[in-house]
Amino acid sequence: MTETTTPPEARPRRSAVRSLYRLWPYVRPVRGRLVGAALVGVLASCLGLVIPLALKWIVDGPVADRDPSGVWVGGVVLLVLGTAEAVLFWVRRVLVARPLARVEADMRAALFRHLQRLPVAFHDRWSSGQLLSRGTTDLMLMRMFLAFPLTFLLVNATTIVVGFAILLAQQWTLGLVLLAPVAPLVVLCWFFEERYSLAARTAQDQVGDVTTIVEESVLGIRIIKGFGQHRGQERAFGSLSERLRTTELRKAGLLGTLWALIMVLPELAIGAALLLGVVQVADGELSAGTLVAFLSTALALRWPVESLGFLLAMTNETATASDRFFEVMDVAEADPRPVTPAGKPEAQDRGLRLEGVEFRYPDAPPDAPPVLRGIDLHIRPGETMALVGTTGSGKTTLTALIPRLHEATAGRITLDGEDITALPRRRLRELVSVAFEEPTLFSASVGENVLMGSEGADESDLKRALAVAQADFVDALPDGHRTQVGEQGLSLSGGQRQRLALARAVVGSPRFLILDDPLSALDVHTEAAVEAALREVLATTTALVVAHRPSTVLLADRVALLSRGRIAAVGTHHELLHGNEEYASLMSGHGSSDDSDDSDDFEDYARDGGSPR
Repeated sequence: MTETTTPPEARPRRSAVRSLYRLWPYVRPVRGRLVGAALVGVLASCLGLVIPLALKWIVDGPVADRDPSGVWVGGVVLLVLGTAEAVLFWVRRVLVARPLARVEADMRAALFRHLQRLPVAFHDRWSSGQLLSRGTTDLMLMRMFLAFPLTFLLVNATTIVVGFAILLAQQWTLGLVLLAPVAPLVVLCWFFEERYSLAARTAQDQVGDVTTIVEESVLGIRIIKGFGQHRGQERAFGSLSERLRTTELRKAGLLGTLWALIMVLPELAIGAALLLGVVQVADGELSAGTLVAFLSTALALRWPVESLGFLLAMTNETATASDRFFEVMDVAEADPRPVTPAGKPEAQDRGLRLEGVEFRYPDAPPDAPPVLRGIDLHIRPGETMALVGTTGSGKTTLTALIPRLHEATAGRITLDGEDITALPRRRLRELVSVAFEEPTLFSASVGENVLMGSEGADESDLKRALAVAQADFVDALPDGHRTQVGEQGLSLSGGQRQRLALARAVVGSPRFLILDDPLSALDVHTEAAVEAALREVLATTTALVVAHRPSTVLLADRVALLSRGRIAAVGTHHELLHGNEEYASLMSGHGSSDDSDDSDDFEDYARDGGSPR
């Protein structure tokens, strides 16, 4: 299940101002620069309003008196004012460029850091494309808003107020004519804001969906090509792209309508004022210079008024981007379950112990049964226990509870008597090392991928871990363990990736080792060699090994059988083989199809809700 586009009707109504105010903690460090840029912008805009007054002086003075020298002086004044206005706008840009790039970088770093700390259950629900779009497109929108619309909402509002004050002072009757469109424009902007914000949110969610399918197609290109599914992927991508195109066209239509009306209404008012002004000049009630200055001021106010549609659109898009960003940032990082401090561990508490452990997925219906229930298990210090069960019985889920990749919903898990929920996560990761069934490698060198398993490991530890994992193929790589493996490690075979994942798990000589079917991708000969080397590691640690093959089971001292979310039996391999029919069936590979089907379906059933068959 992944988080995708949220239906419009499911989203709570929100205030754009409240959404934007949440950016304040990130903006606070650069507030001085932003205030300075806004003041410089206001000053530059007000200088632009002085130009019409200079024109009035030139027309009513030197031009009316036929004084060429006075006209030249007026021209120089206009040149100085225009140059000063341009320089001030350049200064405003310089003031905000670097600090706002820093704000964007800080927000992206905070998002990435938060994602690393969120539980696996969160990542199970959210698609990577939705998260990527929040960390790229949405943050870019917020930076653009802080750099331009935020400042110019203040600058243009100030310009409009000062400009209309000048107009009313010059000729109040003409000023009132220009003020007539204000009320219709306010109503129009209010009507537009709600509809455009809805379209903007839908478009941003759909960008996340498109990003998801692109990423999945790139990462899964071998599957797509292997099964000839490129046309199906093209159709899916085309469908999502068409939805996004439709939404963007709706946005463009809304913005175009608003912009057209914002431009037409003031133009009509200016035309009416021009006709009335010409009549007043003809009647001698108004000087030609005053009319020129009045019209020049009115024309100077066109951009501040006409930009309202564009600024409101960017403001609403930024508000929705802020909502999407904080949807992720508001997710709690850790399970708030209270923990009762334990006393000094007793001897019998040492090792790995699970007591009454239960787990259900956070998004499962309330009446759905837990995936795991009543799990009681004790792995003694230095003991290796194999965990077996049919596919879907909950083995991987159980192993994920120990390093707290998932949080148990009931019961407790202790390591040498210490409750894992009371341990700092850093300390827990030092104690417990994990090798997953699906080996994941990063775009780094072989050595860097392996050394991720222990912060303090050195090159000697690296060589030892590679030897345990029988990863001698590393020596044949072009640069040895310094060879870059590429994205997802797909330049290596499945068995090679699995051996590197195993080396990563053992490189730090952990006290507790969790191995989820660590040998499934190995051939028979390599598997035997790895098992021989792994026995030495298992002799010095406490380990839980998910096993599907008898050869892997034989690495363990004891075996726990997991069936339908419960521990059905615990004993040695030979005890269970002769005393438990389900275990014997599993090991022989002749389990009944009905039992297998039930077990396969159980975990999906527990996640999604329903009733067992």
